[in-house]
Amino acid sequence: MSDESRPRVGIVVRTKNRPWFLRRTLADIASQTFTDTVVTIVNDGGAPAPVDAVVAEAAGPLRARLSVIHNDVATGRSAAANAGVRATQTEFIVLHDDDDLWHPEFLSRTVAHLDGRGEEIGVVAETEIVYEAERDGGFAEVGRAPFWPGMTEITYADLLQVNRAVPIAYLYRRRLHDDVGFYREDLHAAEDWEFNLRAALRHRIGYLPGEPLAYWMQRKGVTGELGNSMYALAAEHEHYDRLVRDEALRAYVQQHGPGLVLYLSRYIQDEVARQLDDRRSLGQRVTHTLREWRRDRRTR
Repeated sequence: MSDESRPRVGIVVRTKNRPWFLRRTLADIASQTFTDTVVTIVNDGGAPAPVDAVVAEAAGPLRARLSVIHNDVATGRSAAANAGVRATQTEFIVLHDDDDLWHPEFLSRTVAHLDGRGEEIGVVAETEIVYEAERDGGFAEVGRAPFWPGMTEITYADLLQVNRAVPIAYLYRRRLHDDVGFYREDLHAAEDWEFNLRAALRHRIGYLPGEPLAYWMQRKGVTGELGNSMYALAAEHEHYDRLVRDEALRAYVQQHGPGLVLYLSRYIQDEVARQLDDRRSLGQRVTHTLREWRRDRRTR
């Protein structure tokens, strides 16, 4: 297939035993004003029949651009993402997990942004957290909150602290995988953050502020297959976050020695202790002042 006839955007959808979410996701993709896309659904160890039934229901134009990979056993979030990416030879890639959503202009605006900025490897759109709860056999919105309000850019320094680019908000050039590799398949959570660190170390990632174009859906208290990773995989996120940081620290020490790291570890420990002492001292002063004020009122 020539580049001229190949769709520009490859959308990878990871799913497992969540036909209600998958149905909503395909409707969300079908509502995009940008349609030069191909969609690869990776059913990671879930029952195949419900997925095939949802795909068969998809609208005609979208159905023609859909393909499905059925994994007999679950391979994990990273391996599922990689399977979808490898099956998709497009200019751009985006992961649209089966429970997240887009503004109808998400693809139009992010593609246009990258078309005008060849120096950027990808772009992250303004994101809104949407809380939802179970209602009548499905899920309904119960609240919203901004994701990193006031953020105006994506920097490596910020990503070192915490991930600020969730998959639903991030469209990137597929050639990024040729440069930094694929998602690490030994990470079963935080894989997108680790991938973003590798990308941001080498490349500029753009940002689209303003109106939210990506909606990161969260379901507090919902566990199991219907949960979202923010809550259902909280322990895994913490584990793999620590693993990635520890690997990087050990690699640094092996190359540069432990001197700076030992100094900073003690400095940070002492600084935290000092701040705690300052807070205790402030609390004691406030308590003393209140007692004096009350005693003064009683003696009047």
